Amino acid sequence: MALDYVVIAVYLLAMLGMGWWGMRRARSKSDFLVAGRRLGPVMYSGTMAAIVLGGASTIGGVGLGYQYGLSGAWMVFTIGLGLLVLSVLFSARIARLRVYTVSQMLDLRYGGSAGVISGVVMWAYTLMLAVTSTIAYATIFDVLFGIDRTLAIVLGGAIVVAYSTLGGMWSITLTDMVQFVVKTIGVLLLLLPIAVVKAGGFARMRAELPHEYFAPLGIGGQTVFTYVLIYTFGMLIGQDIWQRVFTARSDRVARAGGTVAGTYCLLYALAGAVIGTAAKVLYPRLTSADDAFATIVKDTLPVGVRGLVLAAALSAVMSTSSGALIACATVANNDIWARLHGRSARAGGEHDEVRGNRLFILVMGLAVIGIATALNDVVEALTVAYNLLVGGLLVPILGGLLWRRGTGAGALASVAVGGVTVIGLMAWKGVLANEPVYCGLLASLAAYVIVSLASKPTDADTLAVWRERLTGASPQEAVQLH
Repeated sequence: MALDYVVIAVYLLAMLGMGWWGMRRARSKSDFLVAGRRLGPVMYSGTMAAIVLGGASTIGGVGLGYQYGLSGAWMVFTIGLGLLVLSVLFSARIARLRVYTVSQMLDLRYGGSAGVISGVVMWAYTLMLAVTSTIAYATIFDVLFGIDRTLAIVLGGAIVVAYSTLGGMWSITLTDMVQFVVKTIGVLLLLLPIAVVKAGGFARMRAELPHEYFAPLGIGGQTVFTYVLIYTFGMLIGQDIWQRVFTARSDRVARAGGTVAGTYCLLYALAGAVIGTAAKVLYPRLTSADDAFATIVKDTLPVGVRGLVLAAALSAVMSTSSGALIACATVANNDIWARLHGRSARAGGEHDEVRGNRLFILVMGLAVIGIATALNDVVEALTVAYNLLVGGLLVPILGGLLWRRGTGAGALASVAVGGVTVIGLMAWKGVLANEPVYCGLLASLAAYVIVSLASKPTDADTLAVWRERLTGASPQEAVQLH
């Protein structure tokens, strides 16, 4: 076990070292928030896959495989599907806008009328995503060292906050690339084949388990539909995902690199479900499905390899946590704080902007650690975040990209009506019910269409600047042309 500890320690020290190296490259706001918009296809694909495949996709994906068999892949599969749709249909346009946040895109499209309210919704989503990712450290560090839950959260959270605060997106990009390689080796190349062999191969797995474990919809058709609404659509509009799109050096990189990352997610989904199915054969009476990952790692892998695979689980959590943290801080600083102070950007030079964004990451990181230590029900917190994101922001964002007649009044009505519907139904039906996101989306769509058609069309100059920005023109060029 000592060798496993050495592997984990080296990994954690490497994360901090990359944070220090990233600090030297983060000389401007663009460097700090979007890695200077300079990522090529290899780094872009790796970091995009790393952020979407977090602890829920790794530990949770194996747990779903343990519960439902191969159909347990659907949750992660819908995440990969969302990333593919985003990359093929929307990423090129998003990258060409050259903004920093989703709310800035809404302001650009609708003429500055939807910013603060959409920023608050996005901030709540990214905050809870960061919190739930941080809580996952408790599980992993308990397996590794048997330490107290609060100490595990503080230790894991402090490492992520440190390297994210130091170098911003450059640090996160570098650490995500390492995390992507570690996850690929640890989960796909080592744990997957070893788990299948230990379980006696697919023939024994089929003989030992019920037929439902190998049915494509064994998890339930309605569950799959809900996953599509929450995760596939959530991938299309999340600040944490868009901020990675902004790092691409060209729209071609965004489209091709994202397609590769989405395809990788589909393979990762199937791998997690197969590992979970193998764990069900080996350990049929685990008290919790989420223990399947840690149990099969501890019992089936040799020393050293076990440390690498546990590092893979840790890297999965860290990549999502750091991505959500910088997204949360970016929204808090640029969409809420700056707007409430009546300015679209900070006064002062690039150095002041880097310092300001670095401060917000530190503050948000400390808040995330504090909330994570106090929060118990992770699933409910994450469900609230995704329901608000999809129910409140999906329609105005996609409507702005696809429908010329959509207006700022329609966008505001859509966010407000969708958000209120989601909150009301969660209070009535329960947080984990399906009705909040179903009805919230329908109400948001109805409000957007009706109010947009009833209100004055978006100003022609605003639309002209929007169209120029979609072609890749800089803000100054777009304004000068119109």
